[in-house]
Amino acid sequence: MMTPSDVKATLSFSDGSASMELPIYKGTVGPDVIDIRKLYGQTGKFTYDPGFLSTASCNSTITYIDGDKGELLYRGYPIEQLAEQCDYLDTCYLLLYGDLPNADERGTFHKRVLNHTMVNEQMQFFLRGFRRDAHPMAVMTGLVGALSAFYHDSTDINNPEHREIAAIRLIAKMPTLVAMSYKYGIGQPYMYPRNDLSYAGNFLRMMFATPCEDYKVNPVIERALDRIFILHADHEQNASTSTVRLCGSSGTNPFAAIAAGVACLWGPAHGGANEACLNMLEDIQKMGGVAKVGEFMEQVKDKNSGVRLMGFGHRVYKNYDPRAKLMRETCHEVLNELGLHDDPLFKLAMALEKIALEDDYFVARKLYPNVDFYSGIVQRAIGIPVQLFTAIFALARTVGWIAQLNEMIADPEYKIGRPRQLFVGAATRNVKPLAER
Repeated sequence: MMTPSDVKATLSFSDGSASMELPIYKGTVGPDVIDIRKLYGQTGKFTYDPGFLSTASCNSTITYIDGDKGELLYRGYPIEQLAEQCDYLDTCYLLLYGDLPNADERGTFHKRVLNHTMVNEQMQFFLRGFRRDAHPMAVMTGLVGALSAFYHDSTDINNPEHREIAAIRLIAKMPTLVAMSYKYGIGQPYMYPRNDLSYAGNFLRMMFATPCEDYKVNPVIERALDRIFILHADHEQNASTSTVRLCGSSGTNPFAAIAAGVACLWGPAHGGANEACLNMLEDIQKMGGVAKVGEFMEQVKDKNSGVRLMGFGHRVYKNYDPRAKLMRETCHEVLNELGLHDDPLFKLAMALEKIALEDDYFVARKLYPNVDFYSGIVQRAIGIPVQLFTAIFALARTVGWIAQLNEMIADPEYKIGRPRQLFVGAATRNVKPLAER
């Protein structure tokens, strides 16, 4: 809830134009905001803020990040508590409805999601139109957008019941779509979902089982994957979430809005960061592995080398990313369970981690290992190919996108998004005849 502050901001101009008073609103926590909605109407001026670094685009009750403290809250609950005491579907319920479920609500919600994991059989024929070597995110952008063609009975974004059905469908079917795109790429038969398995367990089975033999879900791997889902479920007004909100503000259907989020997440500066991190580790491995880590880190320190350290530091967190702490524990649990601590690539990753946590250059700049660094290592250890990492991020983030989209649609103040610009191109000019150009 936006609470007006007694303090007002006064905007004055040195050219003698009339000054104006701007209201200030206080949130529950975090910076106050200056309300500039009437700025253009009263002054004929816009604000200029590339990348929206100082602009709040909405008010929200879902997720709060304090980058300086290294704090992440979903609906007020610290991410550490949720990752240790809840599962992903509990977290989905929390993000969608505002509170953690009681025992009855939990049972009903889990059943609703787990009983709607199958996708329309025609989806596999649609999938066959893609090349087998297509990037999974190219495939996922198409598949998620296509859901509106298969489930057109729940595409009215202004109908709360439709939004509810679309939310359950998207959360339930995303793992099936990701697993189908993986199986298609490697030429294996699709595995149908099983209602008796957990959300993460079901995904593992659809990914790695074949019709040839029974597949047993490893509980350590199942929990690790569930934790990856929880840690990536929402992250406030990031690029893909803002894309979903902007897309949804036009009144388009929920499947199309989520497909736009998937497309945005594909970028290497956003969801593709863990893929870029693993590619970096593989490049160092080719250079000579652990023996070359020191040399590589010296190149990172040299601004003229053009060498970038992927998977370290974060745009928002100026402290240790709380998700990275949790993922680090999970990472070591998985490596121990699978006996991979001596694997050359994981040895290399741990050597990089050690330098980043101890070297004054990285400590002073707060270039700590981030969640992408550890989740990439965990996924590779599980057997998930690097190209699929971003699709799994999209799977996990779907619930956050839906929660944010639903919140926006229910907000009486929401309008279609329409950023302004500072125009610096040519002023009005006349078209000359062709011979004079």
